[in-house]
Amino acid sequence: MGLIVSIIIGGIAGWIAEKLMKADHGLITNILLGITGATVFNFLIGIVGFDSRTSFLGGLLAGVVGACLLIWAWRMLRGKS
Repeated sequence: MGLIVSIIIGGIAGWIAEKLMKADHGLITNILLGITGATVFNFLIGIVGFDSRTSFLGGLLAGVVGACLLIWAWRMLRGKS
């Protein structure tokens, strides 16, 4: 995917994850969470042989799930549930 598409998908995925996890972040954090989350989740599912980078919806889903995982992990590290 191109850089602009990655930023757009990352922003949407981060925003959805923010709402699902009842977090409060800004636009830049949402974009970073979405892009990083998609990268992390694609790595994790790549271990078992799947690839979600072939479509817009797959990338968005990977970004949302990955961003939720990152928010959850951050909360666990900080001791907040």
